Amino acid sequence: MIIVTAAAQAAPPAASFPPQLSVMTYNVEGLPWPVRSDRADAEQAIGKKLRALRQRGAQPHILVLQEAFTDSAKAIATAGGYRYIANGPARDDPGAPPTTASDRQFMSGARMMAGETVGKWVDSGLRIASDYPIVAVRRMAYPAYACAGLDCLANKGALAVQIAVPGLPQPVVVVATHMNSRAAAGVAFDRSFYAYRRQVDALGRFIAAAAPPSWPLIVAGDFNAGQGANRHAYLVQSAAQWRPQAGMSVAMNQCLAQQSCTKSNAPDIQFSFRRKRDWQFYSPGTSVGLRVAGLAAIFGHDARGAMLSDHVGYMADYAVSAKSTAGLTRLAVR
Repeated sequence: MIIVTAAAQAAPPAASFPPQLSVMTYNVEGLPWPVRSDRADAEQAIGKKLRALRQRGAQPHILVLQEAFTDSAKAIATAGGYRYIANGPARDDPGAPPTTASDRQFMSGARMMAGETVGKWVDSGLRIASDYPIVAVRRMAYPAYACAGLDCLANKGALAVQIAVPGLPQPVVVVATHMNSRAAAGVAFDRSFYAYRRQVDALGRFIAAAAPPSWPLIVAGDFNAGQGANRHAYLVQSAAQWRPQAGMSVAMNQCLAQQSCTKSNAPDIQFSFRRKRDWQFYSPGTSVGLRVAGLAAIFGHDARGAMLSDHVGYMADYAVSAKSTAGLTRLAVR
């Protein structure tokens, strides 16, 4: 579903593309009771800050949310004044069944006490909000067997949107995801790693279907690579195959390698970098140039050391350029 707000219907079209396209990824910790309680105030504060940024013209153009499970978490994008909003997989969206012996064996080892056989309690928690028109959407729930531990209670998956940025000859495809956790899953690491690998594999197939190799691509979300070296290696090796010719870059890695790239709250950027959970991968298109130009930690630690979520919400500014006047084509809406 694409939600178009009244502000979108009244907004005049822009005449030319922006020199920079800003994308923020943020796990807002919008977990329901009894897993978390008293989150509504923090989630409302997030929306209010985004609205205040908009009033100064400093809001992210595109907002990628994870763990937006509760009503107050889902309301963040609307409170922030975003014109177009797309939701990720719903609670009841089916995932693919196992097709190999190893997948069936893994699925047979699921335990009720680990939360693996009681069904989905919530949806994917994914939302993408945009100031520019979302003209097509694809969704995918991760395979039914590809989850481990408490993460099985959420219908995790991926969401892809095609965004028509004014003046650009090609759409920008933005993909959001939230992958299986490691320690927080509450099961053995080898079990959560098996589910993680199958999710990464499914994400690669989803990206291949959702994003033609000639279009600019941004993949953002909570990848939960963390401190597991095997997870980090598997993710990076797989991401390299998403765009084998043009290649995929990691915004944080590219930016931290440059001087004066981090625009604000450098300690929070470094904090997020060390945790290795919140990533933005990007690749240009044949007719649209795309490169990271700056990072800013919009939601990090306050003066008391507290945060509105257990993740840093950071924004990447991408310099965009039109390379030609190729016609705009569109993804099929699914």
